[in-house]
Amino acid sequence: MTYEKLAKNILDLVGGENNVTSLVHCATRLRFVLKDDTKANKGKLENTDGVITVKESGGQFQVVIGNTVPEVYKEIGKISNLLNDSKKADASTKERKGNIFGRAVDVISSIFAPLLGVMAGAGILKGLLLIASNLSWLDTSGTTYTILAATGDSLFYFLPLLLAVTTARKFEGNVFTALTIAGALLYPSIIALKTEGVDTTFFGIPVTMMSYSSTVIPIILSVIVMSKIEKVCNRFIHESVKNFVTPLISLVIMVPLTLIVFGPIGVNVGNWIASAILAAFAFNPLIAGAIMGACWQLLVIFGVHWGLIPVFINNIAVYGRDGIKPASTASVFAQTGAAFGVFLKTKNKKLKALAGSATITALFGITEPAVYGVTLRLKRPFIAGIIGGAVGGAIIGQAGTQAFASGAPGLLTLPIFYGPGGQGFMGLIIGIIAAFLVSAVLTFILGFEDPVDEETITEEKEAKDHSDEEIVSPLEGTVIALSKVPDPAFASEAMGKGIAIEPTSGRVVSPVNGTVTVAFKTKHAIGLVSESGAEILIHVGIDTVQLEGKYFTSHVKQGDQVKVGDLLVEFDIEKIKEAGYEIATPIIITNSTNYKEIVTTQKESVNEKEKLLSLTI
Repeated sequence: MTYEKLAKNILDLVGGENNVTSLVHCATRLRFVLKDDTKANKGKLENTDGVITVKESGGQFQVVIGNTVPEVYKEIGKISNLLNDSKKADASTKERKGNIFGRAVDVISSIFAPLLGVMAGAGILKGLLLIASNLSWLDTSGTTYTILAATGDSLFYFLPLLLAVTTARKFEGNVFTALTIAGALLYPSIIALKTEGVDTTFFGIPVTMMSYSSTVIPIILSVIVMSKIEKVCNRFIHESVKNFVTPLISLVIMVPLTLIVFGPIGVNVGNWIASAILAAFAFNPLIAGAIMGACWQLLVIFGVHWGLIPVFINNIAVYGRDGIKPASTASVFAQTGAAFGVFLKTKNKKLKALAGSATITALFGITEPAVYGVTLRLKRPFIAGIIGGAVGGAIIGQAGTQAFASGAPGLLTLPIFYGPGGQGFMGLIIGIIAAFLVSAVLTFILGFEDPVDEETITEEKEAKDHSDEEIVSPLEGTVIALSKVPDPAFASEAMGKGIAIEPTSGRVVSPVNGTVTVAFKTKHAIGLVSESGAEILIHVGIDTVQLEGKYFTSHVKQGDQVKVGDLLVEFDIEKIKEAGYEIATPIIITNSTNYKEIVTTQKESVNEKEKLLSLTI
């Protein structure tokens, strides 16, 4: 299935563009916020080719696709206005979107998801530089190192600027005002007030200066409040001046308010959370690591892992390292090992292919195909992955492994865990290998309900018998691709998908058992609906409506019940050609969007009542 077709199917099955309040994507999922979840067809979505599964969590309707999600997201942008126009959700809709925790998860995921790709890239570069400098492969005093270090550090140093953009988009605030606020926090003279220890006041109000580079919470809080102020200002300020008065008011209020209130609160809250989790690791790193390794993938399934991502980033910003994230890496490699165990054990060719590709994808940090497509679906392999994750997490926690940059856990991001002297790095390697092997071996031992190929074929055949419909040929003649019909309306499939026939006999018979829905007075075309609901248009010739019925004889009228092979229309081929008209006859399924697939015959010519089209629901 093409990305364009998949995007259209997904948008239709979530209830259409008008049912979507907002849409973002992360590494593997389209994250919809819907106005009415009941309008989405979750069952059909899960059975759509290209969709791994569908999850409802944190007030979001999450369509899991895998690592091709950016392409599908881009196609949705082409066929809708969802990526161009900020959808305004009314207050009542927002109130219905889950509890406070669910809405918090939605906010965090929407803010951080757009940054994950570049954050991973910059994190890998920082990790490689750490390895190069620790092993003396690169002179840290040289300009080459300086340039590469600036490249890797810039995202993290200026993180408040990037978060200002994503937060403003989420809360429908002015992006440039948000950027200006973030820029003020990083302004050299503001930084100097902190570094030089200057007593700072604002109109006599004491200001506790903090370091805001790489921080997360202060700018998010600031932009959220800024967006509310903007809405109030825009409601009361006259149209002629609000474009510059509203930003003026927002800046004058928010920059001092952030420095006085949100900055210290945000920095301190982030530090308190980080300190609490770090204390758990310090108390018993083995147990804490085991819990993180076992539970991380469970958090990912429900989408609540986003709550820990700001903690990881805050630790690296404040302490230069993070001891929590490494244990989550064990969970990733554990589910990878479980998928590999399924690959080794299954005798089902389809499942083996899926497990093999999912294993490779998971090695690079994208676990959704492995989890949703393989391990969670088979249950016992997922449990094996949890056990393997606990074992690997315990080893990593006990080794005291640290992360020195951000990035999704995977093979490519292993360098971010290599710090001064390589302390803890070997523990990480042992931990992820243990997680992989334990999960793979347990999966092989515990086993799972393996669908046998013959059973799979039978199930698919039964599903096909119930959901497919065959349309036989209403004419005798030469088969023509619809795209070659000399009429743009038919050739472009604007009226629906189908096929055309150059008739060699002047007869049209019914291709289905059904009802005549349209019998044109000009007799050149006829519409039918089959007993299974297929809507069929048979249009004899091109522009033959201008003959006004001449050379045509109709044998049915609207409302008649017909059987396959019943004579519908007769026509004089030679007379129509002599009148200057093309005789190519399109056979169109006008409700094509109701079908997943419409397959045309591969024959070059057909007789009446031979198989012509196959419709798959």
